[in-house]
Amino acid sequence: MALFTIPHIRISGMAACVPRNRKHISDYRWVSKKERDLFKTTVGIEVRRVISNGTTTSDLCQFAARRLLADLNWAKDDIGLLVFVSQTRDYLIPATSGILQDKLGLPKSTISIDINQGCSGFVYGLSIIGSLMNSTGIRKGLLLVGDISSRNTSYRDKSTYPLFGDAGTATAIELSEHASDMHFNLEGDGSGYDAIIIPDGGLRKGLSKTSFNYKRYGKGIHRNNFHVALDGVKVFNFSLREVVPNLKNLLNFTNRTIESVDYIVFHQANKLINETLRKMLKVDPSKIPYSIQKYGNTSSASIPLTMVSELNQELTSKKINLLLSAFGIGLSWGSVLLETDQIICPNVLEY
Repeated sequence: MALFTIPHIRISGMAACVPRNRKHISDYRWVSKKERDLFKTTVGIEVRRVISNGTTTSDLCQFAARRLLADLNWAKDDIGLLVFVSQTRDYLIPATSGILQDKLGLPKSTISIDINQGCSGFVYGLSIIGSLMNSTGIRKGLLLVGDISSRNTSYRDKSTYPLFGDAGTATAIELSEHASDMHFNLEGDGSGYDAIIIPDGGLRKGLSKTSFNYKRYGKGIHRNNFHVALDGVKVFNFSLREVVPNLKNLLNFTNRTIESVDYIVFHQANKLINETLRKMLKVDPSKIPYSIQKYGNTSSASIPLTMVSELNQELTSKKINLLLSAFGIGLSWGSVLLETDQIICPNVLEY
């Protein structure tokens, strides 16, 4: 495990953007009504937001960032660092962060970095931007996190298609001598890389004619090798095995108790997983916000989207202590203990 503290870094604002297009689970005709009802009960998803053709992750993040910068009244020339975290970047090359730097009108002196990370992307990204700003003295930075995972799923795959929604987020990070410390615990296990994977399309196994041939992997699961393949049992077992110890080790590291935290924001993977984790931690339901029912599993964007959607009033009006817990593809997982204090946080935007 990697337990560490980053001082002098604070979140000044957050914004989240989702597509206007709604996909209701009740309209998913590949499975029976009984299966749809069971899916809503166990996974917790009722509606997802899905992009239209031509929209990218960077479009959603750019829209969120423009609104956030305007609300913060930040000068673009003051932004010294842009970190873009996504599995669904615009191109294989070049990096999407440079494209966003240009579209947002940021100066050429802005350092722009891409991070290829999914479910744990917000926590990992926060640690990276915080570390860089702390070590370089950069005063203001943007963390742009999002995914359009719906584009990588097969309609005829009931294990993935109704699960993923699309979203982009922007978080404004500021170097401040008066900021409370952020405490992290980051972990990973690459031996589980194939638990969530798109088999073809990279340099290990490029695209070919056979990449687009559909295969049946089980009842209601038909996909090709350019679609996401998800081993739900492996992900479920990994989450229950690793997440709670990760959180407890972070709390021990900081000499804090779970009772001292106002809210625990989990990656919105699956309500059954998250409710099991909540019970293992013996935490009251009022401390666990959910947005999965409204937006689906939005991968790297799920934690900031949940904060903006479900904790907006608290984030903007008072000081709150948060424990953020992210876990999934990689396999990777991590947590961060932080404090926010009356940040700028517009309501969820639509694109």
